[in-house]
Amino acid sequence: MRTFLTGFSVGWAIFILVMLLASVNGMQNGFTGQFNDDATNSIFIRPGTTSKAYAGFEAGRRIQFKNGDVEYIRKSFPEDVEYLSARYYSRTSARYKSETGSYPIQAVHPEFQMIEKTIVINGRYFNDADHTNKSKVAVIGRKVAEDLFKKEDPVGKFVQFNESLFRIVGVFIDEGDDNAERRIYAPIGTFQRVYGNTNNISAIALTYNTSYDLTKALEFSGRLEDIMKRRHKVSPEDQAGINVWNYAEAFSDISSFSTVLSTISIGVGFLILIAGIVGIGNIMVFTIKERTKEIGVRKALGAKPQQIINLVLLESTFITALSGFIGLIFAWVILSLIGPTIETPAFSNPSVSLSTVVTATIILIVAGVLAGLIPAIKAANVKPIVALSDK
Repeated sequence: MRTFLTGFSVGWAIFILVMLLASVNGMQNGFTGQFNDDATNSIFIRPGTTSKAYAGFEAGRRIQFKNGDVEYIRKSFPEDVEYLSARYYSRTSARYKSETGSYPIQAVHPEFQMIEKTIVINGRYFNDADHTNKSKVAVIGRKVAEDLFKKEDPVGKFVQFNESLFRIVGVFIDEGDDNAERRIYAPIGTFQRVYGNTNNISAIALTYNTSYDLTKALEFSGRLEDIMKRRHKVSPEDQAGINVWNYAEAFSDISSFSTVLSTISIGVGFLILIAGIVGIGNIMVFTIKERTKEIGVRKALGAKPQQIINLVLLESTFITALSGFIGLIFAWVILSLIGPTIETPAFSNPSVSLSTVVTATIILIVAGVLAGLIPAIKAANVKPIVALSDK
């Protein structure tokens, strides 16, 4: 019973360690999953309201992007920009036959498909010719297609968006969530002409050179912010006038956060494991005390000190490894059964890698050796005459 209870503490320590590391991975999967529907080298530029007076303009000025801002960025950074698109946000009332619905619509350039990683499952995405000719075409999300068309194929059909008819050229899916599939995409030139005859845009999205590391990516977004602030007469210290959001920075923050959590988890797990190791070392001391005569007989019959050490180490390693493996298997079974079923925006599929399992196994073996090392050395130094006379 004493051995079982002490072994249980080791098994529990390994179980907690594995579950903590799996939870950290689950959180990281959840964070990363939220960005799966966008290219990881994306930058989004959004206008805001200035918070500081600058260049003769008072604070509180609303910044408005125009079509010219897109071409300005393209010409300013020909080697840095991969894909570039404006975004114009609105909502539209869609009608097809007797079915109606209200959906968010984004007017964008054809390149936005690569930025948003939009996956077209039926038909096609609108192209440069559609944009240049200001064609009334649109790509709808899977949920929009289900709402308006039921089981009918939407490609080639005409849908009324507010007061205008648009031809559906494609249906897309999005790895983000169902809300992302309730969107409609249309060429920005068409949208600007049909709704207001304007050249205003809501935001700018782009992807940068895929060869850039984190340092280069952040340096590029800094240059991008500088030229946009100069163009729109925004103070360099004003963080509210123009916002440049770089996915590289977000991933860096997530990575740092995950590293801190992993470190804390490993620290907590090791502290619990140390408690278990101390317990095993404690019972090995008692075991040697109880078997002092046996050790004396072994040494009297010619057993070498190394053989006594091996005997004690084998026992402590066996108890530690067996208990730890049971805890490890128990944690693995729980993660295998429950992990894949957990899918939330902040936590998804907690799991552990093979390297974690191998590392835990090595830790168990080393822990078993350490737990029995001091008692083993003590047992090896026992003199036969003293051991045989022990009462």
